[in-house]
Amino acid sequence: MVRPCSTCGQAIPAHRNPTPTVDIIIVLDGGIVLVKRKNPPCAWALPGGFVDYGESLEQAAVREVLEETGLAIQLGRQFHTYSAPDRDPRQHTVSTVFLATADGTPVAGDDADEVAIFHEKSLPSLAFDHSRILGDYFAYQRATASN
Repeated sequence: MVRPCSTCGQAIPAHRNPTPTVDIIIVLDGGIVLVKRKNPPCAWALPGGFVDYGESLEQAAVREVLEETGLAIQLGRQFHTYSAPDRDPRQHTVSTVFLATADGTPVAGDDADEVAIFHEKSLPSLAFDHSRILGDYFAYQRATASN
């Protein structure tokens, strides 16, 4: 969509931005909580989703986890931001990944078909760039454990 500038009349093309999202690495019972998505891409993924207007990244992380897993998390630090334009096949997103812990039993909700706890050696095939995210996370865990 192109609009004319109200001052000079020149065409101003619509500006497109990547959409902000959050993904959360939840450590529970010695493993990582993953959800199997109901909607395409229908695969296992970290809990997370789109940031709503007027919501902080932290608020979005807590909300998305509660909606998808029923877990009230203790949000830790930001882990990393992933921004490859092709990381989500639906559109260009930028995801801020948080580390979190939780107590309780996860239960699938919202757009999650299933929820389960996985360990590094037993990870399923993952949606988006979540294999890379978890690879980075496990490498980080090994590096910090050796220090």
